Amino acid sequence: MKYKVLTEEQKQHFIDKGHIVISQAFPRDLAVEWREFAFRRLGYDADDPSTWKQERVHMPSMNSVSIQSVSPYTYDAICDLLGGQDRLSNPNLHWRDGFIINFSVGVDREWQPPSSSVDGWHKDGDFFRHFLDSPEQGLLTIVIWSDIYPRSGGTFVACDSVKHIAKYLLENPQGLLPHEAGFGQFIHNCQDFVEITGQAGDVILIHPFVLHAGSQNPSGRARFIANPPVALKEPMNFNRKVAEAFSPVELAVLEGLEVDQLDFKPTSPRQRIVPERVKREQKILEEQKARLALHNQE
Repeated sequence: MKYKVLTEEQKQHFIDKGHIVISQAFPRDLAVEWREFAFRRLGYDADDPSTWKQERVHMPSMNSVSIQSVSPYTYDAICDLLGGQDRLSNPNLHWRDGFIINFSVGVDREWQPPSSSVDGWHKDGDFFRHFLDSPEQGLLTIVIWSDIYPRSGGTFVACDSVKHIAKYLLENPQGLLPHEAGFGQFIHNCQDFVEITGQAGDVILIHPFVLHAGSQNPSGRARFIANPPVALKEPMNFNRKVAEAFSPVELAVLEGLEVDQLDFKPTSPRQRIVPERVKREQKILEEQKARLALHNQE
């Protein structure tokens, strides 16, 4: 497969470690603007941590920006990892300000470095039945909207988890609902852990089978990220006629299963789910719009 921007080294790192880092992928000015707006939405003072009432907040989105317009390199890298633009469900990809903000999670506990003993390891995807070839999450992303130093709430990643999740899904061709899957149990088979740090404007592209977990943030700095998935138009294909046609995402699965190709067929229908968080986010959005309207009147 011919890549637009991905180097052979990046491709191999993605297959071996489940992720690649794109530094300074988008302008810091955009991150500053959206963070300031987020604090207004919350009614918090960015410079006064005593006003930060919640230790962690999942924000509904109000603003969006085309990835192609602010980070064409990242867009091309996403396409390379998924096998080309024509494999995307929607080629018009956007980033939104639906932030996950970690203000002070675990500030009262001793710091725990990334390991299998940390709680909360999971595979994303609360909105669909999971199959080995699921198209709903062809790729995960961590978009970094604030500088993240060590021990400041950076996401923990298990770099060697793809093979364990792939084998589990292969053993369950009927698919697994999010609440019953128990993907996090396989963290005890993993040994290669990374704490994601970076600067505002960095982006991490992650294999959808990578287990990850939130971490503590005793830093006194609010950590802003977003983690939108990228969907595929069709399910992943592990039985392509030409080996060069496999995407790096598919190659990582095949390598994890220790096969060159695989004729996988789900034995149950695919299923979309409306998670409870959607209702919660709608309520939060209405509250924030009302707060902004009141602020604008003052």
